[in-house]
Amino acid sequence: MNTRRAQFSDPRVRYALAHAFDFEWTNRAIFYGAYRRSHSFFSNSEMAATELPTPEELEILEPIRDLVPPEVFEQVYQAPQTEGDGQMRLQIRKGLHLLADAGWTLDKGVLRNAQGEPFRFEILLIQREFERIVNPFIRNLERMGITVTIRVVDISQYINRLRDYDFDMVVSSLGQSNSPGNEQREFWHSESADRPGSRNLIGIKNPAVDHLVEQLIQAPDRESLVLRARALDRVLQWNHYVIPQYHINAYRVAYWNKFGIPEVRPKYALGFDTWWVEP
Repeated sequence: MNTRRAQFSDPRVRYALAHAFDFEWTNRAIFYGAYRRSHSFFSNSEMAATELPTPEELEILEPIRDLVPPEVFEQVYQAPQTEGDGQMRLQIRKGLHLLADAGWTLDKGVLRNAQGEPFRFEILLIQREFERIVNPFIRNLERMGITVTIRVVDISQYINRLRDYDFDMVVSSLGQSNSPGNEQREFWHSESADRPGSRNLIGIKNPAVDHLVEQLIQAPDRESLVLRARALDRVLQWNHYVIPQYHINAYRVAYWNKFGIPEVRPKYALGFDTWWVEP
């Protein structure tokens, strides 16, 4: 979500929209159970915040307590979940409550703000294949009174529009290093939010995030790096900057079962060059 757009500036609105994405149904009906839900910006790594903050993490977070949602200290983030049966009544209701708290009202089937303006936005795509994933999401948003359109463009137009932040919402992958560092400024820091061509597509301008990014970059050792990455993850999670998607936590490979494979293997690679043919 492009938080430079007025309709996405409120975290309650962003969280409400996340309730319209039925990952469990999508994974069952479209992906045949192939994926896992992403709850973290560092999924499938030791830097993912998957438990309550440790005392060491609390020391990192305490200086910014007044700048972050209280849930950062009190809860473990989980993306909205469903039963996977396509029944979205409960999620739609939760989403509408959040939207009402943010000042939006459902009026004769149309969601409007205090000025009477309808809630509408466009999803920018580069691959038509994503339409089958996005369309059920749009149908759920329509039940909230939100009007959504899809625009599929060619690669040159897509790149130019992303560079200029000329979009409302895109489907994007935010790949991370196993040793995050200076590049985190490009993803999350205020200094990159208005610079054309940065990775800060979301438009984050948050002093708490800025502080944690700098703390992460200055981490003196691996242990500190992991702790600071988890702290950053928590603050990003609870600001609801994205609608979490999905990932695969392993490689899927078909191979002739005649190879020896070492017991200790690379964590994030297949390690083909360490295999051997069994006699």
